[in-house]
Amino acid sequence: MGYPHVAVEVSNLTRSKPSYVASFLVDSGAVVCLAPQKELRSAGIEPEGREAYELADGTPVEYDYGFARLSFMGSETVTKIIFGPDSVEPLLGVTALESVGIGVDPVTQTLKRYAPLPLKDLKGPRSSPLQLGTHC
Repeated sequence: MGYPHVAVEVSNLTRSKPSYVASFLVDSGAVVCLAPQKELRSAGIEPEGREAYELADGTPVEYDYGFARLSFMGSETVTKIIFGPDSVEPLLGVTALESVGIGVDPVTQTLKRYAPLPLKDLKGPRSSPLQLGTHC
């Protein structure tokens, strides 16, 4: 049983340049996404900062990161993405997956959509037992 891959379209937030499309490895152990820096820059995604990360083998590294619009499996999200080495296999992390209601089934290693989350009490602010102007 192999790890799932998914076709992902990566674009800058304004879609002002051609997007980058690739098969991303779904990595349930990775929090954020990672893609080759050359491809991200070509898509008009700019570094916003630099952070320390830990590789799967425990090695500490520092990479630039930016923000990108990702489209996959009929859904779209905006997420943090790491500017990896040009030879890196693109990774789709759990933050992007969960933001659109998708998770990895641990038994079948396939991607599954979660049931929609109910939105509660959309009528306005909840009443509080403490009213303004009252004292305890």
